Amino acid sequence: MKNRIKPQRYLTSFNTKKLRSGPTDILVIGSGIAGLRAAVAASRFGSVTVVTKNNTDENNTFYAQGGIAGHITKQSFINSHIQDTLQTGQGLNNPATVKFIIKKGGPLIKELIKWGLNFDRKGKQFDFAREGGHSHPCILHSGGDKTGANLIRTLIAKVKTIPQIKILEYHFVIDLLTRKSSGSTPACFGALIHDMITDETKVIRAGKIIMATGGIGQLYRETTNPEIATGDGLALAYRASAVLQDMEFIQFHPTAFYVAGASRALISEAVRGAGGILRDKNGHRFMLDYHPRAELAPRDIVARSMLNQMKLTNDTSVYLDLTHLNATYINRRFPALRQLCDNFDVDLKNDLIPVRPSAHYLIGGIKINRHCETNVHHLYAAGEAAASDFHGANRLGSNSLLEGLVLGKIAGTMAGQALKKKSSPEPQLASTVKSVQTRQINVMDARNSLRSLMWRAVGLSRDTNGLKEALKKINFWGGYIMNKKFTTPNGWELQNMLTLAQLITTTALKRTESRGVHYRSDFPLTQPEWKKHITVKF
Repeated sequence: MKNRIKPQRYLTSFNTKKLRSGPTDILVIGSGIAGLRAAVAASRFGSVTVVTKNNTDENNTFYAQGGIAGHITKQSFINSHIQDTLQTGQGLNNPATVKFIIKKGGPLIKELIKWGLNFDRKGKQFDFAREGGHSHPCILHSGGDKTGANLIRTLIAKVKTIPQIKILEYHFVIDLLTRKSSGSTPACFGALIHDMITDETKVIRAGKIIMATGGIGQLYRETTNPEIATGDGLALAYRASAVLQDMEFIQFHPTAFYVAGASRALISEAVRGAGGILRDKNGHRFMLDYHPRAELAPRDIVARSMLNQMKLTNDTSVYLDLTHLNATYINRRFPALRQLCDNFDVDLKNDLIPVRPSAHYLIGGIKINRHCETNVHHLYAAGEAAASDFHGANRLGSNSLLEGLVLGKIAGTMAGQALKKKSSPEPQLASTVKSVQTRQINVMDARNSLRSLMWRAVGLSRDTNGLKEALKKINFWGGYIMNKKFTTPNGWELQNMLTLAQLITTTALKRTESRGVHYRSDFPLTQPEWKKHITVKF
């Protein structure tokens, strides 16, 4: 692709001979569901080091409210779950991958229960919920709308019982270290890591590396993702020559809490599954005008319908109505939502909740095969950072935790088993990045400008003019930011975000059709010739 920002291979200067170095058999980057499940699986084969740039529980998984789609009792719903996933993916799922992940999920969910995760029940039976795009209720939830938090706590507790696993919090991975290998593809042998507490840069040498760094929500002004979701893993894998796939497919969650001064907190799709209704400022239940499933239509349809209704009514949001539902049930089923609304004096029984779409989930990512292997030797990927062909062009609700759980175990197992193979001696490596003054760069201002641009031009609705203008600005900013040598994580994050913004915008411009979460107002129809993936490589 032309006019692509070409980042430097390494973001900073280093010499591995002069840096403190430590070995591990398997390095896991990221501590969400995929990363921690990978660590548990890999620990059967050797030592594991988990690196995360914040607390272990600060990740997208922790904030997942809806639940995990799975089949531990209602086996009859498996086929409908498979069909719902394929239909939502609009031709870009791999049917074999879909069947595999859905069928493998049940036993692993039972394993979580064995490890201490309590899913909500009605009496003695599991309380399965239904979300948009699902034909039947097959979604397990824990603590009402605290599924992700309880799941992560369960995995952390499990990890702490395994002495082979070491967790390094507040460690920022700057780059993957690679050496030449057979053919044109390099091989990973470690990572350059910055200790954010001691301000020390060091090397972790690893036999295998698993990338599980989550998504890219912070590229957008409006997002449900926490501040750490800046896409670092994808950017550093890209610089290491990993193939990225389907970067144009970004899911926008329809209902994020929208009140001045409040973070864009996710309001679970399960709230609509429980009977919540979307209304505009005039009180009109507008989703019936757009889709026969109304509020339970697939997420991309709900999100775009909301955006259109906001334009029609000249309002900054639409409104989620729960006032007709049993207040006792809502308070018990959605305690996090109740607390959020209480903090901003929104009465669930009497008030409508202002909501609008926000960037939520990256469907594309690092291309992997069925063993979670990338094209780079010794590098694996799982979870939101990976493109497994499970979701296709659109993600079905509550399928993300399922995918992270199943592929996390596969990545850890395959990486562990591959340790038996002999590898080449680990080389010493040095890189020199020309030092260019960075004090004139206001990192936060550049970051906020990029996020606003992406929201405006590369968001829910896209067109040629907007994408070209966005690409022009991204390339201009990249021209004077990508050649700078930053020394702190916020500068490296900005460089990673610019790299990914350029790739997302370029692929969105290239896909001249509308499919799933990718909507082009100038190409509103789905085109048969575009039933294919777009890949990019450094």
